[in-house]
Amino acid sequence: MDIARYSISATCAAAALQRNRVDHVVTVPDWVQLALHDRLNKGVDGIAVISCSNENQVVTVAAGLTIGGKRPLVMMQNQGLYNCFNTLRAISLDARIPMVFMVGQFGREFENIGRPAIQSRRTMVRIAEPFLRAVDVPFYCLDMEADMAKMDVAFEQAEAERTAVVLLVSAPMAWR
Repeated sequence: MDIARYSISATCAAAALQRNRVDHVVTVPDWVQLALHDRLNKGVDGIAVISCSNENQVVTVAAGLTIGGKRPLVMMQNQGLYNCFNTLRAISLDARIPMVFMVGQFGREFENIGRPAIQSRRTMVRIAEPFLRAVDVPFYCLDMEADMAKMDVAFEQAEAERTAVVLLVSAPMAWR
């Protein structure tokens, strides 16, 4: 398994954030996106990082920023997404506050990377896509660096439909 093929670089991800005019990243750190966390914490022009104590707080802080005219992105791992679904439902699906999530597929086996996540042996990985379909939250899989263009689509869709859109990060990000 050549995981490098599937690892999105922190540089590419930070450039996608800047291209989409993200001014805040609100997060509970995620191991899969650790390289991007490191890059953001060292400083990326125009992007402030807000670390929260739990995923529900992440969603409500990001909602407040959006209401205040800012353009946040939410970062967390798959377990956190499941944890905060009721808050996501209230904020993005019912109150219709647009929000883009980057969610790391924590726990994904290296031998599953490059294959459909629904074939993972781990429940938290295997159920992410079916869960998002069931709750009617649009999502895109970021399986390799070229997929970072899907962030542009996610922001457009979140704003046009006034909903949440999730970007599932398939493999650990690269430090380059």
